[in-house]
Amino acid sequence: MKIARAAIAFLLVLCLAVALSACGGDDGAPAAPAAAKIAFMSDRDGNPEIYVINADGSGQSRLTNNPTWDGAPAWSPDGTRMAFESSREGNDEVYVMNADGSGQTNLTHNSANDRQPAWSPDGTRLAFSSNRDGDYEIYVMNVDGSGETNLTNNAAHDWHPAWSPDGTRIAFTSHRDGNYEIYVMSADGSHQTRLTNSAAEDVLRAWSPDGTRVAFTSDRDGDWDIYVVNADGSGVTKLTDNPVADGGPTWSPDGTRIAFASGRDGNSDIYVMNSDGSGVTRLTSSPASEYAPACSPDGSRIAFLAGRDICVMRADGSDPTCVTDIRAMDAAPAWSP
Repeated sequence: MKIARAAIAFLLVLCLAVALSACGGDDGAPAAPAAAKIAFMSDRDGNPEIYVINADGSGQSRLTNNPTWDGAPAWSPDGTRMAFESSREGNDEVYVMNADGSGQTNLTHNSANDRQPAWSPDGTRLAFSSNRDGDYEIYVMNVDGSGETNLTNNAAHDWHPAWSPDGTRIAFTSHRDGNYEIYVMSADGSHQTRLTNSAAEDVLRAWSPDGTRVAFTSDRDGDWDIYVVNADGSGVTKLTDNPVADGGPTWSPDGTRIAFASGRDGNSDIYVMNSDGSGVTRLTSSPASEYAPACSPDGSRIAFLAGRDICVMRADGSDPTCVTDIRAMDAAPAWSP
């Protein structure tokens, strides 16, 4: 747990936060429906808990309430439930709850650490990372906690599972080759294939909407830049090239653009570019550090972190508004489906 959280904290400092969804839409796109909700994590009550808020900042509700860590909220594909991490039993476990916070249930029940829950696109299974076998591996289970299966099963760390859009494959980050690389496997753990191959670190992958490519972040050229690779490992292409950190790549719903965070203008801001790396456009320009873009399901709005708050703007960067504004750390914004 300490290793994983330290790695995550390091990447956040470098503006390489994992975005939870893709962003896109034309300039002047209509606002997201008022009913859209954003789940997030906050320590405003003294420890990290999960909250939900309407996209306009109204209707804030606390979903978890215990004296330990609750975080990493992940909506089910139908929006009726959330999976999340909790340390309420002394170690990290994967829980699920209804979207209103009721019915909180521990799914993993293990003395090790179980983390990073990710729903299959059909909502029937959850992938997660666990160190129950001495190192982090990718597991999958049914949404009631049954049928836990170790998919990766090797002596190095495998973590951060991400389902392909059609649910047939899972991408993940692995240290089995002595450094972090991007791998992909079939959803049953077979056909584990290395997609990247460098002496540096390749991390934070994001599937294109059509499942043909994976975007990732790498420091193979001495600083963190964004690359794409075909889902079979061919065609590695560098999309950004500047001496500061670019990270957190997220695809637009139609696959034509990629949003990301970059420190190229002095502090971390949100940018967007075409999927071939052209047309880089800066969307935010406040003095705060802005990172972790997450898009509304229709692609019309982007939620992001600005310092310690969650803000929302149109996909073209207009009308930025902070929906939380409190002297606490708010993080991990995730739109409801």
